[in-house]
Amino acid sequence: MKIKIRGLEISACHGVHGFEKQTPQRFIFDADLTADFYETAKSDDLSGTVNYSAVCLLIEKVTKENTFNLIEKLAFECAFEILENFPTVSKITLTVNKPDAPLKLKFKTVAAEVELARETVYLSLGSSEGDKKAYLDTAIEKLNKTRGVRVEKVSEYIQTAPVGGVAKNDFLNCAVQIETVLLPRQLLKEINRIEQECGRVRNTRWADRTLDIDIIFFGSRIINEQNFIIPHPRYKERQFVLQPLKSIAPEFFCPDIHKYLKDL
Repeated sequence: MKIKIRGLEISACHGVHGFEKQTPQRFIFDADLTADFYETAKSDDLSGTVNYSAVCLLIEKVTKENTFNLIEKLAFECAFEILENFPTVSKITLTVNKPDAPLKLKFKTVAAEVELARETVYLSLGSSEGDKKAYLDTAIEKLNKTRGVRVEKVSEYIQTAPVGGVAKNDFLNCAVQIETVLLPRQLLKEINRIEQECGRVRNTRWADRTLDIDIIFFGSRIINEQNFIIPHPRYKERQFVLQPLKSIAPEFFCPDIHKYLKDL
């Protein structure tokens, strides 16, 4: 079910030109908020729905308290704030219209649209150098502090032998369930940042490392792009991935092989 907001008009200063940062212009917002309103619809209880007045006030706050060059940035920030502040909203599509954009042509409006949705993602973490537990602890802390990411479950840490014939040290491994509104490539970028901040050096494939984070599942998505495959192509053959995963998500249905994790 959706709540639709149409034609919310706010005057503010956004744009690349100097005068746009000084003189307020009209920005018109449309938003579609997806949430489960079934129980609220049955009970007519306000506490279970999304307060669209509060949503509009939040959009106004973000719009008036900031000055951005791009309406793309404005749309993203408003959508992000709504998901962060209204946990019952599972998906948002938000459009920012700029009908008074400084164009020397006749036009009705220019607009930017952003779509964000909550996804449950499963990660596999491992470390085989230095203080392994400290690296895993730090990685989980950094994940939870990443904007748009919330750590929901963490498995026990298990010690496993190295695979691939390159690494020499035993690994400490775990699995993490997160909720994120980031897109897959955006999440990968944040993961790479965390690995680098924890001293990861990418010289030899499968060599010992301070920290390794792999995206195993991203909701039910199947992605097959160059250097980016989800579900992870080798999760089924790796017990150091499966064992921790099954402990926190036994009922997860693998979208590629159509089996539950508990049955692997």
